[in-house]
Amino acid sequence: MTRHATGGTEPLPPTPSHTVGPFYGYALPFPGGEDIAPLGHPDTVTVHGYVYDGAGRPVPDALLEVWGPDPRGGVPAVDGSMRRDPASGGHAGRNGVEFTGFGRIQTDAAGHWYVRTLRPGARGRSAPYLSACVFARGLLVHLYTRIYLPGDEAALDGDPLLTRLERERRDTLVAGAEDAGTYRFDIRLQGEGETVFLEFP
Repeated sequence: MTRHATGGTEPLPPTPSHTVGPFYGYALPFPGGEDIAPLGHPDTVTVHGYVYDGAGRPVPDALLEVWGPDPRGGVPAVDGSMRRDPASGGHAGRNGVEFTGFGRIQTDAAGHWYVRTLRPGARGRSAPYLSACVFARGLLVHLYTRIYLPGDEAALDGDPLLTRLERERRDTLVAGAEDAGTYRFDIRLQGEGETVFLEFP
């Protein structure tokens, strides 16, 4: 609450001096970052959810990077969001035709995010999944996790990572199915129902 010269009080939004940075809203997001699948592709799936802090409040300024293989399990090797215009040398972004496998999404004021991509194919012994990296205020080190899509329970039950987790913890890595081709995956940074995060050497 801030007390004004008039004597009244009212809540004001936090400014950078009131919160812990760094802030990811400048320069990193790019237009169409949520559209990984080629526009109009018939096999597009949508994965969406909310990012919550330890108190269960939405995080309005988180940044997610999501990447995954194509439906055959292959890793795309196209320029994607960093594509340059050969004539001008300027930034051209995605061409809307090729599958890039990578997206960068900022949460909105309600902490919501979404990405449109193709359902990933299996690689090795793991069940198909999308990789996600979460950046947010107060996080000094970004967090890695996985997003498994339901549909092939045998593959999920045999996944080397999921089999090492208790059922309750395992469920934080598996998205919930909604309408056809839409999945819900909330990310809880800490506290009750905290998402399983991975550590890489």
